Amino acid sequence: MPTTAPSPKLSAAFEQGGTPLSDATASDSSLRRFLFGLPGVDAVGLEARAASLGTRSIKTTAKAYAIDLAISMIDLTTLEGADTPGKVRALAAKAVHPDPTDRTTPRTAAVCVYPDMAATAAAALAGSGVKVASVATAFPAGRAALDIKLADVREAVAAGADEIDMVIDRGAFLSGRFMKVYEEILAVKAECGTARLKVIFETGELSTYDNIRRASWLGMLAGADFIKTSTGKVATNATPANTLLMLEAVRDFRAQTGVQVGVKPAGGIRTTKDAVKFLVLVKETAGEDWLDNHWFRFGASSLLNDLLMQRQKLSTGRYSGPDYVTVD
Repeated sequence: MPTTAPSPKLSAAFEQGGTPLSDATASDSSLRRFLFGLPGVDAVGLEARAASLGTRSIKTTAKAYAIDLAISMIDLTTLEGADTPGKVRALAAKAVHPDPTDRTTPRTAAVCVYPDMAATAAAALAGSGVKVASVATAFPAGRAALDIKLADVREAVAAGADEIDMVIDRGAFLSGRFMKVYEEILAVKAECGTARLKVIFETGELSTYDNIRRASWLGMLAGADFIKTSTGKVATNATPANTLLMLEAVRDFRAQTGVQVGVKPAGGIRTTKDAVKFLVLVKETAGEDWLDNHWFRFGASSLLNDLLMQRQKLSTGRYSGPDYVTVD
């Protein structure tokens, strides 16, 4: 059964002398007290629970549903220096019709590009329902002056981006300058206008699970619409354990505030089997309210081809040849 109630330890932290949530961002010191007042993460227990949920098997009918759901949750991404308008248009076409031979195949959630390609993506996706997402704020390092980061966001939104994927300044976070990170997210959120904001923590660089929990709450307090594990540009990206931890954070944040925040694991999820494990994590941790592409995404472009091949196998009983899927 889904565990939708907030963590008892977290409830106790709010109720027994911890910094009240309403005062958490009043000052640098109160923000620090709040973040360090969050319960510590039992790393062994977290990893054991993530591994345990990953062993769940599902029926064939449920697998067909899970495959279509996972396809609909993918942010199809190209973030390379060699990106061209032609490559972005080809990716957009694949997002709208992932399997041109089967128009019942769901569309992906979004196409994610650099800001200078957002207009091309917007034109190619117009009227399709597929969102345009754009990385910003000096992606992937997040190391630039705030005015440059905000200009990055303005460019992407003006070009038609529906969603902004911002990276936090990990150097500031790891050196304890939490208010700087908080204020930057606030400023970016204001610049987004109606575009939804995904805040990327680069969990592989945050060193500890406690830091991932603190970053999750920091991002949500600052107004993130989504919290996202990774840029996909470092060695350690999304894992079941760090995604489970972030799912617990959004569950607990909604219990405390009534505000629902999405989660996006990114990087390293390549197979249908992996995707199903993550969907089980979502259902069993945050609950079914998150089993929708408005609240959960995969930043895993290479995953799409495996999902399509498994979908074909379920419908025909055989695997297709290597030419069935395109290689991006």
